[in-house]
Amino acid sequence: MSHSLLLASSSPRRLELLQRTGYRCVVRVPEVDESLRPSESPADYVARLARAKAGAVEAEADVGVVVAADTVVTQGARILGKPVDQDEARCMLTALSGTRHTVMTGFVVARSDGPVEAEVVETAVRFKSLSDHEIQCYVSTGEWHDKAGGYGVQGRAAFLVETLEGSYTNIVGLPLAQVVDRLARLGVVPSSAAMRAATEARA
Repeated sequence: MSHSLLLASSSPRRLELLQRTGYRCVVRVPEVDESLRPSESPADYVARLARAKAGAVEAEADVGVVVAADTVVTQGARILGKPVDQDEARCMLTALSGTRHTVMTGFVVARSDGPVEAEVVETAVRFKSLSDHEIQCYVSTGEWHDKAGGYGVQGRAAFLVETLEGSYTNIVGLPLAQVVDRLARLGVVPSSAAMRAATEARA
């Protein structure tokens, strides 16, 4: 059973999560149109983009299994994507301050010979009430760049989160428990040696 995967993503966070679990990954960055369609729900949106990303890369003969995902932050019916500049990042964090929002990831695990596993995973997150100073300090770090909702929970933004319900790694960008379960259904599991090596590398 192979533990090599083709990761259809430019996200270093998704790559790191899979590598921590003992998977070897070949990265291919998909080119897809990420425009939201009229009346498309956030769940439908991330599910569609995950499938599009998987379809945009071609599984290689020595890999055979593709993992693709898309993550958004939603506040009610509003989708908060990746801010384009500091002002937008500041506005997003101000809107999230003291409120509950949802992080939603659609992912696809697809074998080149046909079987496809797909799921949408949600995590509820509540931010503490943030002062203007705290928001400005965080924005000034630049960590908001390339992050849905304008924050990275695995970094300095950990102090923003008051509570969460659901998968922590989903907020990072990949609901690891669910992805690993879907990979196992396709017979793709890391060897004990690979898991041990990944653990030793983090020590």
